[in-house]
Amino acid sequence: MKRVAIIKSIGLLALAGLLGAFPARAQTPYTLEAAVDYAINNNLNIKNTQIDAKSAESRIGEIRATGLPQVNVQAGLTHNLIIQTAFLPAVVAGGKPDDPPVPVQFGAKYLGNAGATLNQLIFSGTYLVGLQAAATYRELAQKNVVQSKVNVAEAVTKAYYSAQVAVERAKVLDLNIERLDTLMRDTRATFEAGFVEKIDVDRLEVQLNNLKTERQKVQNLIELSYTLLKFQMGMPLTDQILLTDIVDESDANNLPAPTSNAVDYGKRIEYSLLNTQGELAQLDIRRIRSGYLPTVSAFASYGYNTGRNSFGDVFGKKWFNSSAIGLNVQIPIFDGFTKKFQQQQAQFTLDKLNQSRDLLSQSIDLQVQQSNITLSNSLETLGTQQRNVDLAEEVVRVSKIKYQEGVGSNIEVINAESSLKEAQTNYFAALYDVLIAKVDLSKARGELYGAE
Repeated sequence: MKRVAIIKSIGLLALAGLLGAFPARAQTPYTLEAAVDYAINNNLNIKNTQIDAKSAESRIGEIRATGLPQVNVQAGLTHNLIIQTAFLPAVVAGGKPDDPPVPVQFGAKYLGNAGATLNQLIFSGTYLVGLQAAATYRELAQKNVVQSKVNVAEAVTKAYYSAQVAVERAKVLDLNIERLDTLMRDTRATFEAGFVEKIDVDRLEVQLNNLKTERQKVQNLIELSYTLLKFQMGMPLTDQILLTDIVDESDANNLPAPTSNAVDYGKRIEYSLLNTQGELAQLDIRRIRSGYLPTVSAFASYGYNTGRNSFGDVFGKKWFNSSAIGLNVQIPIFDGFTKKFQQQQAQFTLDKLNQSRDLLSQSIDLQVQQSNITLSNSLETLGTQQRNVDLAEEVVRVSKIKYQEGVGSNIEVINAESSLKEAQTNYFAALYDVLIAKVDLSKARGELYGAE
């Protein structure tokens, strides 16, 4: 249509002109896809979830490490300021059984020891279940990253559309201002020639000033939209960007018709997260049950010790070695029903997750149905507003011709211009609603960036 052709003919040059309020700095061009990709790499919320994923890997490594050999080395030096006295039966020292015990000091003034101990877990049901849960825990962390990417992609897309619709609205306002300014100059020349009254010029000037005021408000909206977009992208607010995608009704016309309400729940990252959390809850129940199984571990030790009454002899005399190996078996008999109640809590958690998953399924069905209806209504509204703009443009054209030929009034032209501006405002509001409805439907169906 004619209006679309005019808008597109302005192109990126007009867009750059609209950003004149920004400081004169180099502007980096961004398509919607490039803006989303930038946000995926720079948004701080995503970086935080990525750090959480790295932390999860460290937690998995910690769990695995408990099953690896544990080696400890220890050394000690003791200075017995007063050697402890022990009491021996009198008969040991040659006395009679009824004689008092004989006090004797055992030990040396200086004692030294050094050694190493090796412990190895052989069997633990809790550890084996923990190893199985490690992969699921990693999957959960990765899905949290995907969820944050979906949320950021949604926010960036909506902010991008908001900025671009404001830009397109400003372009049309510029055309209206230019058209009305030309009409006012022609009317002033006609007034100076004595064919119209001054009030005709004043009316047009008031209308023109109102358009310029609205244009400034839209410019402020553009700057605010750009600021919000850069915030969502994780970009410094001082950077300057140029949005290269041009939005108009062709974007809406190219949208596929709303599909059926059937949806694959698995595409929704929220549903997938609940599934993974359910798997972890089941593994937690198994972990608690495995606590009833015996735990088997082995150990080996090797060391040296010495005892001397002179500090200098501690390091110069012979040390005596010792070594031992052994097996530990710990069999749980009764824990006061601790595991029983832990298992009940874990089962309640699993039941709650299952119910949350059922509730989410119902919510997804509702979201998809609402999004389909909203998109259908928005497309119908946009079509109506397109026709209204075309009619308003035709009314403006006819009103000007009638006024120039002296068979119409100045008020008629002003009213036609006001109706056109209102129709254009309604049109861009409808266009924005269509684009946002498209985003909402894509998210409801699990088809946004990173959701696959």
